[in-house]
Amino acid sequence: MPPVHPRPCTVLARLTLSVLERASADSAIWREPEVHRAVLISGLSVLVGGLAQLQADLG
Repeated sequence: MPPVHPRPCTVLARLTLSVLERASADSAIWREPEVHRAVLISGLSVLVGGLAQLQADLG
């Protein structure tokens, strides 16, 4: 049986959640505007990747 590789959007979602979990321990990190931008971009990337995957599965 060939190895099963996770989809890129799944990997990005897991990485994003992992970073957010680590960042939640340090409330000072949220003072940085770059953190807000990174979370927004990561979330949007996961959303777009998930929608593309859903469209491919339905199409």
